[in-house]
Amino acid sequence: MNNIRQFAEDQLVIATHNKGKLREIQALFDGFGFRVISAGSLGLAEPEETETSFRGNALLKARAAATAAKLPALADDSGLVVAALDGAPGIYSARWAGPDGDFDKAMQRVHDELTQANADDMSAYFVCALALVWPDGEEVCVKAR
Repeated sequence: MNNIRQFAEDQLVIATHNKGKLREIQALFDGFGFRVISAGSLGLAEPEETETSFRGNALLKARAAATAAKLPALADDSGLVVAALDGAPGIYSARWAGPDGDFDKAMQRVHDELTQANADDMSAYFVCALALVWPDGEEVCVKAR
């Protein structure tokens, strides 16, 4: 049987500077008895996402926040995977949306690239990886599609 550490801390750092994402996650954890704070509110730098997978980038961000804040940290990495575009935008989905996070812009680019490729297969799916890392190095990561 797999031993999974129970979260018993009084604070959780969300490894984000995105205020909208923070509000959504705070709402999910409302009533659980711990305070949710953001890496941005603590003045922590956002690490460069250098990994080649959703799981890798989620762990990278959670590790950086947990180490810097000396608190448990939760991070995500997510994106759209389009078959006809060889998995793009994938881990680069946020970059496709540009600096303003313009979802419509990203979807227009997907449409344009599918049109240019004369793609028959228009299938796509969304991936989300969540990583929870404690400052002592213990970590849990799950990925869903």
